[in-house]
Amino acid sequence: MARIQFMNTEIDNITMDEALDRIEILISQNNSSFVVTPNVDHIIKLETGTELRKIYKNADLILCDGKPLIWISKWYGTPIKEKISGSDLFPRLCERAAKNGYKMFFLGAAEGVADKAAERLKKRYEGLQIVGTYSPPKGFENNPDEMSRIKTIIKSTSPHILIVALGCPKQENFIYTNRIELGVPISLGLGASLDFEAGVLKRAPKWMANHGLEWIYRIIQEPGRMTKRYLVDDWKIVRLVFKYRPRRKKGENQI
Repeated sequence: MARIQFMNTEIDNITMDEALDRIEILISQNNSSFVVTPNVDHIIKLETGTELRKIYKNADLILCDGKPLIWISKWYGTPIKEKISGSDLFPRLCERAAKNGYKMFFLGAAEGVADKAAERLKKRYEGLQIVGTYSPPKGFENNPDEMSRIKTIIKSTSPHILIVALGCPKQENFIYTNRIELGVPISLGLGASLDFEAGVLKRAPKWMANHGLEWIYRIIQEPGRMTKRYLVDDWKIVRLVFKYRPRRKKGENQI
């Protein structure tokens, strides 16, 4: 599998279909594997997040989530094949799960959102087995009793696929720290995907996503949460673009 160095991480340079095939292989291997989907926000967090860097180094699949990263990779001269956002991957994975009998568990989002997403997805994909959902309370990660409850619920349902929607880096920390004890064949941190599937949030139109303008749509829907992230924090990517720009040997064409 083609894994390339990209900025402060690595990327599995594959297509959506190849990613889905690889996930199925990981399910069959049953080694408590996990997937991360870096976007601009993740790249910025990776720069100073020691624990997040450790998690990324141990990820079984690292998929590029974001048009800006695709553009940067082309500018670097090492183009990434395809943007594989978590919100695009999730329904495709549900489709495969329904077809091949994989059981899924949804952890995260606000109260009732995971249930609504499960309900809608089961209607769309006949035979889809969603064996459990749980929306943990705020601060659950610091509550041993709540953590024990969550792990007991997940283990009791024996899912093949665990979807964790807690936002970065909380979802990645949860997966990495608990993956061996949980024993789920594959876990994915997919952010707002449950909100999208439940209809709580609307996805940007395709033309906006294809042109890297999805962030505008997210700000309009969640101005309180997303304005600072997109208009202040994410601009730190500019410095990192130049920091990690590949060095050219003398005589080579410059990018």
